[in-house]
Amino acid sequence: MDARGGNSGRDINLNSPNKGLLADAMTDVPVDNAARGAAPEGLTLAEEEELRAELAKVEEEIGTLRQVLAAKERHCGELKRKLGLTPLDGLKQNLSKSWHDVQVSNAYVKTSEKLGEWNDKVTQSDLYLSASSTLEDWNEKLTQSEAYKKTQETLSQAGQKTSAALSNVGSVISRKLGDMRNSATFKSFEDRVGTIKSRVVGSRENSTDGLHSPSGAGDKPPQDNAPF
Repeated sequence: MDARGGNSGRDINLNSPNKGLLADAMTDVPVDNAARGAAPEGLTLAEEEELRAELAKVEEEIGTLRQVLAAKERHCGELKRKLGLTPLDGLKQNLSKSWHDVQVSNAYVKTSEKLGEWNDKVTQSDLYLSASSTLEDWNEKLTQSEAYKKTQETLSQAGQKTSAALSNVGSVISRKLGDMRNSATFKSFEDRVGTIKSRVVGSRENSTDGLHSPSGAGDKPPQDNAPF
């Protein structure tokens, strides 16, 4: 049989004196089927050749599919870039899809069911019911105890006293302000402020009348000729 091209169609002669040298110095000696040895158990030489041919075809198809997949991935990246989608958006989408896949997976559903069953068993167990009953008894005894009642009464009284004290302070301040406004000193101060205000307003009016008077600046007011 003729020698085939490529490593898949050639066999390396392990008995060659060049064995162990570099690849460029090695001499591959093509061998025929007889030198290759018998076919695998249960296969004839014809079947082996057919399987090898099919294997080569499948490997070639895999290589073609890889090239197509790479081209599709490049096209997908261009579309995402035109749409303004960032790698972060893709990561979020992948995480969301992965979490959804986990939630609908059989393992997740079975785990949720198991946890629900364990929760039911725990809440219905005698130990859990006994502990809950004991805690309720302790809570009832605590709220009915004299110490608890005294504490509540003390806190309530303290709050009432604080409110009353604040109210009294406000009343005292209001009363003091009223007394101060009604005092003689405050009224005298108000009268003085009113007098000063009246004088200031009157002086301004007189100044305005003087500016708009038709008589000259040196004119004197007419005098009454009273009889001697």
